[in-house]
Amino acid sequence: MAMMTGLTFTACEDYPDAYEVAGGLPSVDYVRCLSTEIETSTDSESTQYTNGQFVTSASPQAILCLVGENLRSVYQMYFNDQEAILNTSYITDNTLIVQVPRTVPEAVSDKIYMITSSNDTVTYDFEVIIPSPVISSMSCEYAQPGTQATLYGSYIIDDANVPLTITFPDGSVVTDYEVDSSYSSVTFTVPECTEEGALTVTSVYGTTTTSFHYLDTRGMMFEFDGVTGLSNHGWHDRTITTDETAITGNYVQLGDGTTTLDETGGWNDSSFSFEYWPGSWNTPVDYPEGEGERLFDLVDFSDYRNMTLKFEMYIPSSSPWSAGAMQIIFAGTDKVSYGNSGLDVYGNTVAGPNNTYLQDDVLPRALYRPWTDSGSYDTDDEWVTVSLPISSSFIYGYSGSTASGTLTENDFASLVIFVVGGGINGTECTPLIKIDNVRAIPN
Repeated sequence: MAMMTGLTFTACEDYPDAYEVAGGLPSVDYVRCLSTEIETSTDSESTQYTNGQFVTSASPQAILCLVGENLRSVYQMYFNDQEAILNTSYITDNTLIVQVPRTVPEAVSDKIYMITSSNDTVTYDFEVIIPSPVISSMSCEYAQPGTQATLYGSYIIDDANVPLTITFPDGSVVTDYEVDSSYSSVTFTVPECTEEGALTVTSVYGTTTTSFHYLDTRGMMFEFDGVTGLSNHGWHDRTITTDETAITGNYVQLGDGTTTLDETGGWNDSSFSFEYWPGSWNTPVDYPEGEGERLFDLVDFSDYRNMTLKFEMYIPSSSPWSAGAMQIIFAGTDKVSYGNSGLDVYGNTVAGPNNTYLQDDVLPRALYRPWTDSGSYDTDDEWVTVSLPISSSFIYGYSGSTASGTLTENDFASLVIFVVGGGINGTECTPLIKIDNVRAIPN
């Protein structure tokens, strides 16, 4: 059964003569949900099956086994008005394995329709349970009032009798929105709201509260407006400024729209690197609050495997990005600091300023390079939120291969964001990348 769940439900052509549609009418005695049985088996090795789990309802994409008589006579099958894909490899006289269609029904009858080759139809009572809206992300978590934003996910359904509602943290309700035809996104005008918090999305099928926050300040490290006090703290003073495009005050800028980045993403740390190295020039090295403190003293990284690095980014259409990876690198004070090498106030051995650790395939880092999808990338003159789960994104070395080392909690002391290398060639470009609100939040 576990193997079957991994197979695509398509027509089998390996043995075209091994299966024949039967005549007559099918009948169904009961339905089992294989998805649930497999999950239960995985969760508990001691699970013993008797008659299986009989079900009269299931969610979209659940895998079912219909048990009955003459099931090879089924030529087509519908759940409500949505057609299911039949694989003859999983149909016998007495069993038929099928996946509930993912698409949301237009007309709900709570029935399975089994159609034979002679166009006879047999029905079986069965409910497809549509979940509450699933909201996975927001195009920009700092989208300003009056601008357009998009929520992405699934089952975002706007019913004529029970309209979709999107509620912001202060109780403001979205009134201007449009749901896409696949129910996987909704674009809306952001209402007046200055309060941080989760959004609430309600459809005819239920209510969901987002895991992300609007105007999120959790785990904030760099907002460049003086709240944390952290900014440039390394060899290069990256441009920190504000203008009419700014989303929340100051931002840090990589590139200037005129400096060339070659097709390999060649090394140019004077234009494309933001460095924050903790420490001081005191002896022994200490970590002044609001200037040179270690990031893990500011943000709790004890459960970093279940955290995501986020930031807002703006790349104007006039200065697109098409080469080099944005290498996002956390490192401990044993690898780099902005102070004298030797010992710190805690008795730890501290490395001084250097870029050696940036250039190996040992220390895991994220390589963010969205331009590889189409060859060039910009944010269409808007701010977007970038989300990089630490456990799955921070796994690469400088060259683009998988890093040989592993991260520890102590590695979250410093941060470098450097557009360079990454192992994939692009095209020469003169990018301008604006970054704001760098934060690490729990998943």
